[in-house]
Amino acid sequence: MSDQLETIGDYYKRIRESQLRMFDSDEFEIGKSHFNISMRRYCSFKSPYNRRDYYKISFIIGKGTFQYGQQKLYIDRPALFFPSPNIPYSWECDGDLQEGYFCLFNQEFFNGNSEFKLFKKTSLFKEWSMPVIFLTEEQTQLVTVYFEQMYKLNNSAYPFRCGSIKSHLASVLHLALENRVEDVDLDELSANVRLYRLFDELLNKQFPLDSPAYPLALKTASDFAEHLNVHVNHLNSSVKSVTNLTTTQIIKERMFEESKNLLKYTNWDIAEIGYTLGFDQPSHFNNFFKKYANTSPLKFKHTF
Repeated sequence: MSDQLETIGDYYKRIRESQLRMFDSDEFEIGKSHFNISMRRYCSFKSPYNRRDYYKISFIIGKGTFQYGQQKLYIDRPALFFPSPNIPYSWECDGDLQEGYFCLFNQEFFNGNSEFKLFKKTSLFKEWSMPVIFLTEEQTQLVTVYFEQMYKLNNSAYPFRCGSIKSHLASVLHLALENRVEDVDLDELSANVRLYRLFDELLNKQFPLDSPAYPLALKTASDFAEHLNVHVNHLNSSVKSVTNLTTTQIIKERMFEESKNLLKYTNWDIAEIGYTLGFDQPSHFNNFFKKYANTSPLKFKHTF
């Protein structure tokens, strides 16, 4: 795996250094929800072989080659590309005729819509899924409409454009699922990726939390290791090798994401939310939330 991790900030810096004004990046702020989209006609260069800390979907009309992890993927007809941020990849065009679009968005954008909860439980953007979906002529026309609308909305002054963009993006993701995103055969996955997949599936099955009567059951790395019947050190090393994050970081970030959803979309009081997430004392939940949000749960809830 590449040791390089390209952030959205790095990406925009690279684009500016290449003097390729694909789109305006002035509005990007670390920690804020972010989405951007560009036409691919400006992409006739080789991208670096890196992991990313953001999501990217490419609608490709043109020919070229992805180096995706240890695989070489040749694109010779219209396709959608859904890479896992944890797998390094690069792209090299085969010819100057490059059309279509690509969009990129960060974790905050992906977490900011309740409709996207479904996709987190699928194989989209996962290390074990095949990242390319080839499109029929009819599907190509449909995907073109989705991306054209996202592009127009992203460059408009429409005050509700973010919600509309998310709806069109969800349509693209649903189309991918309708095409049955294929999983890599388990036998072809390395042992560390297989274990990470089991952990990821187990983590996401716990959410969303529906009632204080059913609090979070697995909330520590040790809990997951015991459930998976492996030593916690083995689980930690496997997760870290795939994601470059610790097991605890992933669990805590998922709990924080769910805490925001519960504060925004339920009428539960703060103590109920904290208890459902596995905190014995309201003060413990308050400290946890403040660490990630720089504000208290109560103040966060009152903003909605």
